[in-house]
Amino acid sequence: MTDLMSILSANYKAVGLTVPSNTPYVPVDPTLYKGSWSGKYADGKSFNITVSNVQGFRAKVRYQSDGTSKYQDVLIKDSSFRIGDTKFTLVKSGTALIKNVVSDPATGSTYLDQAYATQSS
Repeated sequence: MTDLMSILSANYKAVGLTVPSNTPYVPVDPTLYKGSWSGKYADGKSFNITVSNVQGFRAKVRYQSDGTSKYQDVLIKDSSFRIGDTKFTLVKSGTALIKNVVSDPATGSTYLDQAYATQSS
């Protein structure tokens, strides 16, 4: 029971640290996001992100990395969007910062993978 309470307590603290954005959703330039994005994490794992059907601030995204494949409709806000545990942030035209939360099944610990992605088309 104490483990459950410590988990809940940690989650409430983490949620309290999240600062929500007050900016509204606005249409984005589709050419900045649409296409294939690729890169490699520090441990050598490569990833590919495909962004398609960008309309207004909505898009369809597919993320693939090391046997993991996610497909999701996303909302673009403040030059970024999330697909599962992965966050895509447009840094400049043709370059994006990718942050991916990875859970180690053996230990249960999590860590953050970060890498830059480049847009190919």
